[in-house]
Amino acid sequence: MLDRLIEFLSGREAPALEESADELQLSVAALLIEAAHMDSSFDDAERATIERLLAKRFDLDHEAVQSLIEQAQKKVEYSAQYFPFTHQITKRLSAEQRAEIIEMLWKVAYSDGVLDPYEDALVRQVAGLIHVPDRERGLARRRALEKLKAAGAASGKSK
Repeated sequence: MLDRLIEFLSGREAPALEESADELQLSVAALLIEAAHMDSSFDDAERATIERLLAKRFDLDHEAVQSLIEQAQKKVEYSAQYFPFTHQITKRLSAEQRAEIIEMLWKVAYSDGVLDPYEDALVRQVAGLIHVPDRERGLARRRALEKLKAAGAASGKSK
């Protein structure tokens, strides 16, 4: 046990904590749900986007996604701050992965076709809290919009 602690503290071995992966998933889901609620409505388009993003990001089946969303909604209801969520993301993910989380937030914010000022403010705040620079936040926004536009064109929708 002491040897494993020394390995971890010296940086030679990453900790193998199953609970941390679940906490990371819960943190990302909570932030996505918070983004969906920023415009005072959590509609079907936003929920479907969150479900798709979580399933893809964490390789989860439908039941696992539903359970994760339910747990995250409870966390969001009882949390008055973003730090517990952003701390998990900052601690566990690389800079590139954190930028991907910002892209996911943009996709949720734009999923209903309109960017609410509160959604925009949340994405900017979260980007700062998880140390995603303004330039990377802007690039993530551009990627999200391009993917949403491509998905709309592929499904025959145009805006």
